[in-house]
Amino acid sequence: MDINTKIQDLKRIIREHAPLLIAYSGGVDSTLLAVLTRETIGAENMHCVLVDGPEVPRRALTAAINQSEYLKIPLTVREGVPFSTELQRTNPHDRCRHCKLGTYTILRQIADKTGCKYIADGANASDLGEHRPGIEAFSSCGVIHPFIMAGITKQDIREIACQMELPFWDKPSSACLYSRIPYGEEITNEKLVMIEKGEELLHDIGIRQARVRHHGSIARIEVLPEEMEKIIAHREQIHSFFKIIGFSYITLDLKGYRSGSMDEVLGPSS
Repeated sequence: MDINTKIQDLKRIIREHAPLLIAYSGGVDSTLLAVLTRETIGAENMHCVLVDGPEVPRRALTAAINQSEYLKIPLTVREGVPFSTELQRTNPHDRCRHCKLGTYTILRQIADKTGCKYIADGANASDLGEHRPGIEAFSSCGVIHPFIMAGITKQDIREIACQMELPFWDKPSSACLYSRIPYGEEITNEKLVMIEKGEELLHDIGIRQARVRHHGSIARIEVLPEEMEKIIAHREQIHSFFKIIGFSYITLDLKGYRSGSMDEVLGPSS
C-alpha cells in the first residue's frame, strides 16, 4: 500500500472516531497524529493530554509544550499516577503495562470531561515486533492505535512529516527515563536525576541520540556509531561530569544506540 493510500485510510479512521483524545508525548509519532487529527476534524473536535511524572525529562516536557503551542494543538498537562513502592522496588519487565494503566485512568477522566469518546496513541506498526506491554495495556482499555490500524510504520511517519515540512520530522526517538534502569533494579529519584543530568550533558555537546543506562555505579552510554568520535573527543568532560553526578565508571557501548536495549536480557516468552 502506498503512503498516500495509508494517509487517506488514517484520516478515515480519525473521522470515524471523532471527537478524539490523543495521548501526547511531544515525540514524532504522537505529534504527527495530533497534527493530522487537527487537520482532519478540527481543533474543536480533539484534545491532547501529556501525562507528566518523574520519568519525563524536564527538557522534553518543555519542548513538548512549546511544540504544541507552535502547532496550535490543544494540550492539557496532567500529573501522572505515582508508582507504588512495590513497583519501584521490583521494577518488573512489564513495568510499562502498570504505567499505561495508570495513565489510562487520567486520560479517560479528561476524555469524559471534554466529550471525547475515543482515546488514541501514536503507536505504529513498527512497534509490534518489540517488547511493548504498554501497547497491550492500552489496547485492553479500549485505546485505539490509528497508525497501526492504517498499517503505518515509523519510517512512514517520518516520511509523512517530512512531506508536510513539519519541523519535528527527524526528531530523535525518545523513551521514559525508567527505561534506562535494568529490570529488577529499584527505581529511585536519585537514579533518575543522574540519568537525566548525564543525558542533558550529552545533548549539550551535540549528541542527537543518546541514552545513559544506569548499572549501579556504572554508566553505559549509547549513541549512534557516527557520534562515537564526538564522545571520545569530549571524554574528559564527560568523565568528570559523570563522576560529579554519582557514577564511578563511565563506559561507551560499542554496539551503539538501539531502542529497547534493556529488553535484550528478556527471554522470548517475555
